[in-house]
Amino acid sequence: MWVDSYEVCTFLKISERTLQRLRSNRLISYSIISGKSYYTIAEIKRMLNEKRIRSTEECMNDLINNHKLYAQQRRTIKTDK
Repeated sequence: MWVDSYEVCTFLKISERTLQRLRSNRLISYSIISGKSYYTIAEIKRMLNEKRIRSTEECMNDLINNHKLYAQQRRTIKTDK
């Protein structure tokens, strides 16, 4: 599963600047697609485990659950067209 910067910042309650700093220092793996940065859930979990991101497990679960809901809604919209 891939999540974008907005989702990571919103649900983990970190700033965009913090995420940018992690990218600039090459502490987090990411991919850029159409000008947007995307991260794997596994990479976000690794950052939490290494205590590079200060957040809670509850925030991580919110990120995963909300991403799944969003992906499901997008699939539903595509099939309705």
